[in-house]
Amino acid sequence: MTAVIYARYSSDNQREESIEGQIRECTAFAEKNGITVLRHYIDRAFSAKTDNRPEFQSMVKDSGKKLFDMVIVWKLDRFARNRYDSARYKALLKKNGVKVVSATEVISNGAEGIILESVLEGYAEYFSADLSEKVIRGRTENALKCKFNGGTLPIGYVIDSEHHFQIDPLTAPYVLEVFKRYDEGATMTDIRDWLNGQGIKNAKGQQMTYNSIDHILKNRRYRGEYKYRDIVVPDGIPAIVPQDLFERVQEKLEKNRRAPARHKAEEDYLLTTKLYCGYCGAYMFGESGASHTGKVYRYYKCFSAKRKRGSCHKKPVKKQFIEDLFVNRAIAALQDDKTIEAIVSMVMDLQERENTDLPLYEQQLKEAETGINNLLNAIQQGILTPSTKSRLEELEAAKEDLEIRNRQRETGKTEADGEVRDHVAGTAPEVGHDEARTSAATDRHFHQFGVCL
Repeated sequence: MTAVIYARYSSDNQREESIEGQIRECTAFAEKNGITVLRHYIDRAFSAKTDNRPEFQSMVKDSGKKLFDMVIVWKLDRFARNRYDSARYKALLKKNGVKVVSATEVISNGAEGIILESVLEGYAEYFSADLSEKVIRGRTENALKCKFNGGTLPIGYVIDSEHHFQIDPLTAPYVLEVFKRYDEGATMTDIRDWLNGQGIKNAKGQQMTYNSIDHILKNRRYRGEYKYRDIVVPDGIPAIVPQDLFERVQEKLEKNRRAPARHKAEEDYLLTTKLYCGYCGAYMFGESGASHTGKVYRYYKCFSAKRKRGSCHKKPVKKQFIEDLFVNRAIAALQDDKTIEAIVSMVMDLQERENTDLPLYEQQLKEAETGINNLLNAIQQGILTPSTKSRLEELEAAKEDLEIRNRQRETGKTEADGEVRDHVAGTAPEVGHDEARTSAATDRHFHQFGVCL
């Protein structure tokens, strides 16, 4: 007689040992009864309350090939915890000549066996429903105390020994900066690229994506709001983002969502996020309009005046005029040695004050070293899986990259000072002799200044 073994556990909190134990007892059962095991079907972190389990469905499908006569499970609740699914798939397997057998529950083939099996399946469904109620009850109690209920922890927070949210001093400043940059006009793509350049990972430890930034900007936890099911506590956790900034960002997200053509601009507004109203201090953004003849006019407008906030009555400024003015003033400024020295001094001072990268890189390096040591210990104890080697190589590559970044941060300050000075000084002569006021020249000059300033 031939058989396959089906094993399953339902929670990410359970360990691989749960599967190993099931396989061990099912294999012992097969050997005791002279049954040849052909294959193992294993579903990890899938509940038996649903039939949406990949390996389970593969097993049912393979039963139609008439390759095995029996499915061995550790207990019947591994097969299903829903009486409808249990009866349905047992009937389907029986049609294919396959029987489901429990390795640890003795069930006879007679009439009493039918009753016992029905009782065991009913109890499994009851246990699942009862456990679900207890879990929800426990999590509700946690929610009333604003405790972490599990799941993915958003960047910017850590969980203390009492299971409360606390601000992570290493990553929280990046979260606040994300909101500030978006509020000032930066796009999600710009913010994503900036975070990836800083080595910041998303909540799953992977590179930031457009959706990662969208999720951060919409996450109400950052304003201090705790939520679980229908329980909402406004100041339940420490806020990383001020309320007014969070609300402004939500308004801007909604406005951008209603502007489907916002990514199709024919021309860049070079001073976006860099130009501010001289009356109220709000940022200036690009906007265009067409006359009745079809001619397109482009302007920079004050955000407050546009939204009629406060008493600002700043009129729109022509795009070409203000961008040319910026380039001309920048050219003149870069001819002066004192100005260059002042720019270099401010840039280096800003780097000193805002450099939060090094502590983060040190933490990531420590985590990588811990992961490498854990894998080496596991290998020494004989625990070796096909993914161990690739994971070890990933960690060692990450460690090498972080060590290089740390050395660059620690030793690159003096070199950076000289490079900034040379770059700023070297830019002025190059653009000073180019008097062309074409759009392409303006764009080129602006980006040169953007890099050095």
